[in-house]
Amino acid sequence: MSRIFIGVDGGATRTRAVVLDGEGRELGRAEGRQAIANAKEPHLAAESVAEVSAAAARAARLEMPAEGLWAGLTGAGREEARLAVEQEILRMGTARKVRVGTDIVAAFHDGFGEGAGILLIAGTGSIAMGRSEDGRQTRAGGWGHHLGDEGSGYALGAAALRIAAWQDDGRAPVTGLPAAILAFLELERTQDLIPWAAAAAKKDVAALAPTVGDAAAAGDPAAVEIVARAVRDMEAHAEALRERLGPWRAAPPVAFTGGLLQRGRPLRAPLAAVLEARGYALVDREPDPALGAARLALSL
Repeated sequence: MSRIFIGVDGGATRTRAVVLDGEGRELGRAEGRQAIANAKEPHLAAESVAEVSAAAARAARLEMPAEGLWAGLTGAGREEARLAVEQEILRMGTARKVRVGTDIVAAFHDGFGEGAGILLIAGTGSIAMGRSEDGRQTRAGGWGHHLGDEGSGYALGAAALRIAAWQDDGRAPVTGLPAAILAFLELERTQDLIPWAAAAAKKDVAALAPTVGDAAAAGDPAAVEIVARAVRDMEAHAEALRERLGPWRAAPPVAFTGGLLQRGRPLRAPLAAVLEARGYALVDREPDPALGAARLALSL
């Protein structure tokens, strides 16, 4: 058995894996298909984890199984789903010791270790996690797209679809955003969005977010307002955690991760400006959830 430790970051869009040796040195990386923890079909996430782990081991020119594996997966906040996927990964023999947790725990561990801070995630979905200076820990958001996911790629895409319908009805001023959405989807008419949306998965709606971001950067009023609302929503996540985890002796450190908060993406610069103005200390380095998961694997 190779003395390697693997961390996996799995979500609704893709999965990433990092391989470390016993001293914590990175040996290889790989990327694969989505991995969402689901109690009814745990084999789907387990297979994705196994595939990306094997690919990362090949990149490191090492053999599986690993000594330890820690997988941070979307959906693993539900205990039934977490345990089901964990047992399935163990059954497949991917690693001798396996732990499944949430993707935000993995990202937080890389960003703050055992320290205090607030982590905001805005990708396909959205969530925030915080730890106080005295060790208290809690989260905000993470309710899924039916009840939450404010400030996420899904939220941006869904808002753009609603704007297209409103503009077609004459309930909102006409802008170029609906035409950009139709062009991206290769559809001809606004009415074509009805069957498209009915069949679309969450990640399909979230895939519209870059088009909204591009339109906002070009000054489209509807897109500008959608992005501004997303910034306000992510700010609200941070403010809720700062209030619940206070008092803070120093400015609360805040870190970003997720597709919408990477450098050059639509939410990062405006959200950073708002939070810095409110007295947060912005962490310059973006957390690496797969690396955080790999470091957690070492502790197994």
